[in-house]
Parts: sequence; structure tokens; C-alpha cells
Amino acid sequence: MNFCGSYRPEDVTFLLKCLPPLPFVDVADKEKLIQSGKRHYSEMLSPEALPSPRYLEIFRNACESNRSQMARDCLTLAALIAARRSGSITLVSLVRAGTPIGVILTHLLRQVLGREVKHYSVSIVRDRGIDEVALGHILKQGHAPESIVFIDGWTGKGVISRVLTQAIEDFNQRHACAIDPGLYVLSDLAGAAVCAASYLDYLIPSSILNATVSGLVSRSILNESIGPGDFHGCVYYKEFEAHDLSREFADSLVAEGIALENSEGMSAPEPIDRVHAAAISTEFLAAAMTRHGITDVNLVKPGIGEATRVLLRRVPRLLMLRDPEAPDVAHLKVLASEKSVPLIVDVGLPYQAVSLIQSALDG
Repeated sequence: MNFCGSYRPEDVTFLLKCLPPLPFVDVADKEKLIQSGKRHYSEMLSPEALPSPRYLEIFRNACESNRSQMARDCLTLAALIAARRSGSITLVSLVRAGTPIGVILTHLLRQVLGREVKHYSVSIVRDRGIDEVALGHILKQGHAPESIVFIDGWTGKGVISRVLTQAIEDFNQRHACAIDPGLYVLSDLAGAAVCAASYLDYLIPSSILNATVSGLVSRSILNESIGPGDFHGCVYYKEFEAHDLSREFADSLVAEGIALENSEGMSAPEPIDRVHAAAISTEFLAAAMTRHGITDVNLVKPGIGEATRVLLRRVPRLLMLRDPEAPDVAHLKVLASEKSVPLIVDVGLPYQAVSLIQSALDG
């Protein structure tokens, strides 16, 4: 089995069970089901739409503006991984935001650093942990536990990083393994990753789109369709194939990274103060919840990446921007306008953007 979505087989192997198209759940109905505790978010999918021409133009502008920053961070992260792993490397990206990053890192590790790499992409679900069937499959392929590196795009509040740590520590204890539970990311806003290229809140272009930049796979699914021996599920959006940008995007970042390495060489990574980043995150979350009368921290989504996810597939209550004229938040203003989401400017934000999710239980 070598399901690679719309990527090439040498780019990634998705360890996901392809499901037939599910009955979609309206976004507002999904929000009520999630927040009332009747259904878990991983059990349902809302319909995904192709980006509008205006939005796609913003994505392309973001690629032009931020390609070098992202490519440099990918180079830095590849170097950090290479320094922390001897022998062959097994990248395990977290579906979906981690998948494009894992594809780019795979090629940079091979082409720039001369390392042997295999890349898998697996599901992790808040409250339910990582796909242990997928982990077992990776180990059965002969990959050393010590070779595994978990990859994601960024941290917001650090929830997934903590879920990963707990899940892998439990897995290690049960299976007498020594898998590193740490998460490797491009941007660690929460100070929760074990290794990061940056702590800056900048626009990672792949965060703007959904399936069409992530191999045409859906967000992972964990419902009654998934048996005890199955991988977590996904839907493959075949109908989007004519609009897919997954390979084009990854290839452009790999080419940019190689060009940067050829012209500048591998630069030493800047030290990341995880403790400081974590303190900023904790202080901001507490203040935001108090200011906006929020009791569930899951309704606060800090950083451009998380704010984008809210506007794309949740029911937003409010969008906060530090500087509404900053190019990195142009797409958020478009989404907020399209969905009639109130926007406020807060020059004191520690991040470029924050979204609040509407409580479905209010009123």
C-alpha cells in the first residue's frame, strides 16, 4: 500500500484509510455538536470549497512574499533534524498542516544534506491521540524508533504538541520503545515544540489553503467507519484534481531552499527561547479569555495559521489583527469580509492575528 494522495510516491506515504465521500455536516450544525459534546470534531467533515479567484491571488502573493522566509526556515529545520539523527531518518508528519512541510523537508534532507529519508503522514486527534496502528506499521517496515521525527507546520496554543507527547510516552511504555515524542515545527508560537526554526508569527503560505495544498486529502476522520486495525480515515478530493497546487507548492519551496543554500550556505539557527514564548502564550490566553468572557480555551485560536483555520472551517466570532495593513493578514480580511465576521484592531497583540470561535451554546 502506497497511498500518496496527489503527491509523488517518493514524496510521502499517507497512512490513512480512504473512505467514500461522507455526508457533510453544515458548519454551524457541526459547531453545535462539537461544543455540546454530542459528537467529536474528528467524526465529521464539513464541505470544502475551492478558493475564490480573489483568495487564490492572495495565496500566490503570499507565496511570492514569504517563499524565501519559509524556505529558509525549512532549511534550518532540516539542518536541526540532521544534527539530531544519525543514520536514516523517518519523518512522520501530522495530517494535514504538517504534510507539505514534511514533503519539503524530505527533499531538502535528501538533496542538500545527503540523508536517507522516508516520509509518512499520519493522523493525530485532540483528546484521542495519535494513530497507533499507523505507528505500528512504520515500525514493522523496519524503521528504528530512534529515527522517527514528528513534523508539523506551527504551534498555536501547543495542544497538539502536548497530545503527541502524552500519546508517544504511553506508546513507548506499552511497547518498550524509545520514540522521541518531541514535535518539530517551522514556527513555535506556544513554546511547546522540542525543536523549531522560528517563533515568529508569519504567514506560512500553505496555511491559507486546505486540501489543494495538502495532497487533496481531507482532515483526518475517526468515527464508526474506522475499525480496531484500521488507520484513521480520510476522504480524497478527486474532484479538486484540476485545481491542485500540492506538488507545485512543495517543488517551489524545495527549489527556493536549494537556491538559498547554494547562494548563502546553511546559516546557524537563531536560538529559540521556548520559555519566553510559552510565557507569552499563557499570559495572552488568560487575558483574552477574561476580556471576552470565554471559559473554554479551545475557542481562542492565536496566530495566523490557527486564525485562518477558524475562518475556513469553524464559526468565527471575532477576528483580531495587530496591523490590518500587514500583507500577511490580507487573506484573513478577505475571509472575514466574505463571512461577515467582526474585525477589531489590537496593536498590543503578541501575534499578528487571533480568531475567536463563536460559542454554539450561547443564546
